[in-house]
Amino acid sequence: MIAEGRLEANGLRFRYLAAGPAEGRLYLLLHGFPEGAESWAPQLEALAAAGYRAVAPDLRGYGGSDAPEGVESYRMGPLLADAASIASALGAEKFHLAGHDWGAGIGWAFAVAMPDRLFTYAALSVPHPVPFFKAMAEDEDQRQRSWYIGYFRDGRRAEESLTRDGLKALRDIYDGKLPGDVVDHYLEGFARPGRLTAALNYYRASGDRALPDRDLHVNVPTLMVWGDQDVAIGRKAVQETAGQVKAPYRLEVLEGAGHWLQFERAERVSALLVEHASRD
Repeated sequence: MIAEGRLEANGLRFRYLAAGPAEGRLYLLLHGFPEGAESWAPQLEALAAAGYRAVAPDLRGYGGSDAPEGVESYRMGPLLADAASIASALGAEKFHLAGHDWGAGIGWAFAVAMPDRLFTYAALSVPHPVPFFKAMAEDEDQRQRSWYIGYFRDGRRAEESLTRDGLKALRDIYDGKLPGDVVDHYLEGFARPGRLTAALNYYRASGDRALPDRDLHVNVPTLMVWGDQDVAIGRKAVQETAGQVKAPYRLEVLEGAGHWLQFERAERVSALLVEHASRD
């Protein structure tokens, strides 16, 4: 059974969805753009059935969580502090972590910066930042796939076009892969004043890589899951991610799947997360 809760962490109030025994090991699930805690609904119950305390928060700026103003509030430093503080507020010094899209970007940074707090890490769709940024600079395929990043960073233009005609362009991003009620819930949140800007500020703040100029290898057992029909993420950076992980690593390619893996391949993703965490 999935329950809704609220907590305070890193000076903000966060809404979250949770399932599983209170005494189970925490499995923290971070969503991406433009989503919310509901993106992990198919996995929450599966992880709970495996004995984990699965928790998916609305990230800052999203859903029922606080949305601080200003681009600087969405730099990687505060986002890492959020994840660490949420886990601590839930009573977990060490935990399993999974992230999708922007949540995966936060997760990679967390695995580099605070490996001692993680049992395992699982990234969905988005590869390690070193090969990803390299591919954005050097690989024509990835450059074409990443066109939207510059668009999202461009002042008010993104807000104006995404909110036009009842947020039709924003709805189209989901490509019909998510349940209608989930999409309606997301759009209701983004229609609130300042909320779409908060979500876009993740992109506008990402010039601050936050990962310091040092060894960026990951020393946490890591799972990378990618759909080979993902319109945003090409194969090159995904394949090169293995070189950035010094701990046990597995790449799972889901043939025929796109970007919204938690719903497109719900059972497979759930099974992979359970299997990966059980290696600990």
